[in-house]
Amino acid sequence: MTSPSASLRTIRFGHSPDADDAYMFYGFHTGEASIAGCAVEHVLKDIQSLNVRAIEQGDLEITAVSAHAYAFIADRYAVLQCGASFGDGYGPVVVAKRPATLESLRGKRVAIPGRLTTAALLLRTECPEAQTVEVMFDDIPRAVLAGEVDAGVIIHESQLTYRAEGLEKVVDFGELWKERDGLPVPLGLDVVRRDLGPELMKACSVGFRASIDAAFAHEEEAIRYALQFGRGLDVPSGKKFVHMYVNDTTLDMGERGRAGLAKLYERAV
Repeated sequence: MTSPSASLRTIRFGHSPDADDAYMFYGFHTGEASIAGCAVEHVLKDIQSLNVRAIEQGDLEITAVSAHAYAFIADRYAVLQCGASFGDGYGPVVVAKRPATLESLRGKRVAIPGRLTTAALLLRTECPEAQTVEVMFDDIPRAVLAGEVDAGVIIHESQLTYRAEGLEKVVDFGELWKERDGLPVPLGLDVVRRDLGPELMKACSVGFRASIDAAFAHEEEAIRYALQFGRGLDVPSGKKFVHMYVNDTTLDMGERGRAGLAKLYERAV
């Protein structure tokens, strides 16, 4: 006998094994949200690996990518209105062992969490003379402290813990954008393959929005679920980190979000 799931189309959704992504997938996890006519299969990879896969293979139906990487796949993928990560007054942080300025990093070795990450693009636009060194994102604080690089651009939970690790802030790109441009800095996007067609693309958007809504509706349970992916964060820090990147702008990037994306690409060009 044919199982009920045999008739469902599999939609592979690539995302990072991070607390903020896990929070957004809470509705899919509990079954409160779904994509009509589809079974959702999670593909867990770090963001740089997802960026490379989207550019080189383009096989995942939906995937998280860096806003930077999207510039190379816009012909094949469309941006979902929900699921984007913006830093409104906070974002990737350049850190060093001792007090420094961006200007002092000209010609210096600076660790980046992958060449296609938005963190790397922000460094290139603000300090193009820095010599970038690719380091796995969660190893950057150690590399800076060990003196293997002169500075590093940190993302994810390290943005909350770098001071406790003995590192100094050089610049927070989110603070810089807020003060200078009055805009949130775009970091990550969720994108859907254009060849799925308008109907299925829309269903993916509606289903994902429902998954995020479910997390907001069951905050405490969703946070507990998300912290399984929180790399050592306690509940208060985990909640703070999750809502840095899952908030009203995540539900709908709106005009400010679109303006932030336009500004990022304008600077990059």
